[in-house]
Amino acid sequence: MKEQQTTLNQKETPEAELKENEAENKKAASAKTKQEVIEKQKKKKEIRRKLLNYCKSYMPKVLIATGLAAVGTFLQILGPNLFGNLANEIQKGLPASGTIDFTAVRNIVLILVIFYAASVLLNFTQGYIMVTVMQRISQKLRTDISRKINQLPLSYFDQVSHGDVLSRVTNDVDVIGQTMSQSIVSLVISLIMFVGTVVMMFHNSWILALIGIGASAFGFIGMVLIAKKSQPHFVRQQEDLGAVNGHIEEIYAGHHVVKVYNGSEEAQQTFEAINERLYESGWKSQFLSGLMMPMMMFIGNFSYVAVCIAGAMLAMNGTISFGVIVAFMLYIRMINQPLAQMAQTLQGFQQAIAAGERTFEFLDAEEMTDESQKSMQLNDVKGHVEFRDVKFGYKPGESVIHHFSATINAGQKVAIVGPTGAGKTTIVNLLMRFYEVDAGDIFIDGTPISCMSRKEVHDQFCMVLQDTWLFEGTIRENIVYCQEGITDEQVKAACQAVGLDHFIGTLPEGYDTLLNDKISLSQGQKQLLTIARAMIQDAPMLILDEATSSVDTRTEHLIQEAMLKLTAGRTSFVIAHRLSTIKHADVILVMKDGDIVESGNHEALLAQNGFYTTLYNSQFEAVA
Repeated sequence: MKEQQTTLNQKETPEAELKENEAENKKAASAKTKQEVIEKQKKKKEIRRKLLNYCKSYMPKVLIATGLAAVGTFLQILGPNLFGNLANEIQKGLPASGTIDFTAVRNIVLILVIFYAASVLLNFTQGYIMVTVMQRISQKLRTDISRKINQLPLSYFDQVSHGDVLSRVTNDVDVIGQTMSQSIVSLVISLIMFVGTVVMMFHNSWILALIGIGASAFGFIGMVLIAKKSQPHFVRQQEDLGAVNGHIEEIYAGHHVVKVYNGSEEAQQTFEAINERLYESGWKSQFLSGLMMPMMMFIGNFSYVAVCIAGAMLAMNGTISFGVIVAFMLYIRMINQPLAQMAQTLQGFQQAIAAGERTFEFLDAEEMTDESQKSMQLNDVKGHVEFRDVKFGYKPGESVIHHFSATINAGQKVAIVGPTGAGKTTIVNLLMRFYEVDAGDIFIDGTPISCMSRKEVHDQFCMVLQDTWLFEGTIRENIVYCQEGITDEQVKAACQAVGLDHFIGTLPEGYDTLLNDKISLSQGQKQLLTIARAMIQDAPMLILDEATSSVDTRTEHLIQEAMLKLTAGRTSFVIAHRLSTIKHADVILVMKDGDIVESGNHEALLAQNGFYTTLYNSQFEAVA
């Protein structure tokens, strides 16, 4: 018996533990859910605070607009009471024809016209003020985003698509601006109209007031519940809109690649999947918010019926006059109108909070370190560069560059070669301070670049990248970009050096030809323009990152000749996959897995018969 009891206890214990664990898990999940709700509420409050901070400097104008709106609304509230008086005056003359006091009627009508005209004028003025204020706030938001873009490290854009950033600058800021311009004063007007209407209703008949307000209260409660349900869908809608923009921007930028690889169908499927998510979130948010107006119309009509029936009974008993019923018919419409406006305002605030969450998430992103205290400047730069035990990784714990050390003498032409992923471009990015090293340091003429501002470092280099970048402007503007005091002769000389002068001469406006969709340039011509831009900058040091990879052999020869002139007397860093283009480099740094495995000139490296020789021979074998 004891053995059986022991066996039963052993069987029951795991079940008891299981139930206990399940209860603890439920409790933990519940606590987690509560914490998430609290965090969301805190986040919403923080976003509302930030939105109000953007309005702070415009508060005097907002208060003036609010005051004008309040006066205009007050005049509207008095209108139904005057209509009631008008109805009573007309009713007095109905039993005996011709006994209507037309003077009194005329005076009431005149007062009504003045009140409503003044109300329209006041509301027009406040609308003008608020639209101006909110457009200024939108402008300030866009300006802050533009400034923020220049302050963010490149690592941020490694994680966020360009299309998503554009969506925040355009769609999200527009939503905030439109909502704030319409919602703030609208909310004040609605509150004033609601309170004023309630007061006037009780002033005329407390019984009818309770009937009208009681019916409207059901509608308002329903709107609040709908607003809570639709909020998550508005957040998802903004996120999905950013995803759609990001996908379109990405596919459009690589349109030729998509076509060549027959990726149109896959791109379309991806777009349709994202678009379907946007449809779902947009449909749910708009459908739920769209229920508010029909609900208020139903409540309004129900209130009309209730007031008419109750009013008729009270009028028959002599409790109220006919004019009170007329006034109440208008007040019922007026009390439902602010409730509907408040519902729309809640909906607008939901959209604004969803857009504000994305906007302020971007504005709150970690910026590059402040360098206002770094005043060190380089004078008469020679171009002596030293990498001293540099370590770097794009992600914590994932090192890309390990113990990189190299010394480049002033005026040397240095080529950095190696297989894809060896860290060639990373070294240049560290040299330009696009990224900060994790350990070690880089020196220019014996001065650590970490002691100089990024602007000062950038001023020491002219740079030509594999990906060309031209903006909509004239050829001259594209070449001179951000440089002052450049003469037409210098621009022409740079274009002659790269072999572009003849081509530019064939264009309709020459150097004043506007680069846009109507002017078709080959990839090689675009690259030559960027090289001419680098020659114009005339910085002490030069970086060429696969600068000739997009041009043909003849153009490459022209560029090589131009580069010989450009690199003369300058420290030059050349990243190249085509090893035939760097034979004449003074020093070749051969990289593999983030380290220098060999260094020397072309002949010396071939003589070593090592990794460089393998790379060099493999290119010719591929050609053969």
